[in-house]
Amino acid sequence: MKPGKPIRRLDRVIIRFAGDSGDGMQLTGDRFTSETASFGNDLSTLPNFPAEIRAPAGTLPGVSSFQLHFADHDILTPGDAPNVLVAMNPAALKANVPDLPRGAEIIVNTDEFTKRALAKVGYPADPLGDGSLDGFHLHKVPLTTLTLEALKDSGLARKDAERAKNMFALGLLSWMYHRPTHGTESFLRTKFAKKPQIAEANITAFRAGWNFGETTESFAVSYEVPPARLPAGRYRNISGNLALSYGLIAASRRSGLPLYLGSYPITPASDILHELSRHKDFGVRTFQAEDEIAGVGAALGAAFGGALGVTTTSGPGVALKSETIGLAVSLELPLLVVDIQRGGPSTGLPTKTEQADLLQAMFGRNGEAPVPIVAPATPAECFDAALEAARIAVTYRTPVFLLSDGYLANGSEPWRIPEVDELPEIDPEFATGPNREDGAFWPYLRDPRTLARPWALPGTPGLEHRIGGIEKQDGTGNISYDPANHDFMVRTRQAKVDGITVKPVEVDDPSGDARVLVLGWGSTYGPITAAVRRVRADGGEVAQAHLRNLNPFPANLGSVLRSYEKIIVPEMNLGQLALLLRAKYLVDAESYNQVRGLPFKAAQLADVLWAAIGTLDEEDNR
Repeated sequence: MKPGKPIRRLDRVIIRFAGDSGDGMQLTGDRFTSETASFGNDLSTLPNFPAEIRAPAGTLPGVSSFQLHFADHDILTPGDAPNVLVAMNPAALKANVPDLPRGAEIIVNTDEFTKRALAKVGYPADPLGDGSLDGFHLHKVPLTTLTLEALKDSGLARKDAERAKNMFALGLLSWMYHRPTHGTESFLRTKFAKKPQIAEANITAFRAGWNFGETTESFAVSYEVPPARLPAGRYRNISGNLALSYGLIAASRRSGLPLYLGSYPITPASDILHELSRHKDFGVRTFQAEDEIAGVGAALGAAFGGALGVTTTSGPGVALKSETIGLAVSLELPLLVVDIQRGGPSTGLPTKTEQADLLQAMFGRNGEAPVPIVAPATPAECFDAALEAARIAVTYRTPVFLLSDGYLANGSEPWRIPEVDELPEIDPEFATGPNREDGAFWPYLRDPRTLARPWALPGTPGLEHRIGGIEKQDGTGNISYDPANHDFMVRTRQAKVDGITVKPVEVDDPSGDARVLVLGWGSTYGPITAAVRRVRADGGEVAQAHLRNLNPFPANLGSVLRSYEKIIVPEMNLGQLALLLRAKYLVDAESYNQVRGLPFKAAQLADVLWAAIGTLDEEDNR
């Protein structure tokens, strides 16, 4: 009996699947990720695809990729540099090989390396034979030919059979890294339940890829990455948009309010609309409006009627919704505005990530119209952020911005499913009767603790009141043009937001001796934390803090900032949080910015932190 191939044990691996947008790289990555999650590894993913529905085949702009970092320990990012690249054509190779470290493994589909395909992306010679890849472990695999051979008896036309080559590649990688296979086969049978011939063809190709890895001499070793030790609980792999959807449903259940989503499809927020539309059994109503303005108007109307009103969008949609958000500020009604940020301006980079809507969320309305802002740090934390945003909106009777982004929305990680009793209670405290001793109801008579006005459901006897966007008289809610009253109402609405109770910002400074603080918000958490770990592992002292609440800021933020000699603020914009920190706290917050449509790399940020530490050391030696 022939002995099996040797198995090499690894603590982590970074894999990138890359090909044309029609090659199924996102599906391939999703399936590998799902099996990796079921195996018990910690993981982080980075899907990256063109904005065009069908980008030009074989071109650099048309390359779609999916990167997965999985490990036997806690990880925070999709990884800086892939250990393995699966390139389905020359464009995928050329677009991604600059990211590879020397010694990385490259698996290429040799069938696609034709003269025409090479010329289309500017290769003067075939890179598979000109020595330019000598620094890598190159595996030349005719994926298309092998897939067609495996499916020669399937009865499928050649074109249909070729489409299964991504499943052949998935099978090969599943063998290489000892991934489970049953889940993928079950998924394919479900996905193509109405086309059983297609389902079986994909399963056959998947098995053929696995068997090829087992029998070919091209792969002498397979690898094993043991499960990670995670806190006890029940886990599932979850993307940011899915976690956010579940968080909204949980907020609805914990508040007792029906969930109403008024939305217009826009990348990368549309998945939330798709997901919530599946949950009518939980009292969820979804309305796909004719435009962004109608979507937010419907959500605000639902809030007036006693629902948890939500609207989802991205940066361009926020601009269109701004007038209605201002109306919600004036009406003082709960409304969740979910902004999944993307590259801008205008249409910008619809499928790429950016966090450049912070100032729009803060100030993008006419008049003084303050709105609280909550920003999740990881895909799984989108669940908690949705609950936090709903708590603030309902408790303080105000619209709330939830700022996620494309990196969080499409990326995924393991999520420990919480127990119901772990979730916060959210009490809407509807008005039930008159709130004046004379038996009258004043719609703007405020709770002295929260400054929130009563939430009176339409049709409740005795609670009739006037609504609208014109300034209200304090207490009575009648129309008022009185200058003193307007000044009072503007200041009161601001005081209500300023007084929102949020958790203090926590500082991670193990030794207490750090002089440099790195402060982030949103999806920069993973790269920043990975960079901090690198610096500390090499003997550097650096403190870290991360903001979830951006308006109002945590009450202790000012004292934290003044405790450090140098503050570094990495952002995927041109310095928006840093601008706010300088203005409010008069501190010299130093920006480190990029707007490349991609998340930061940990090594890149580690260099920035070392430079900041070095600057202080140089000043001491002068």
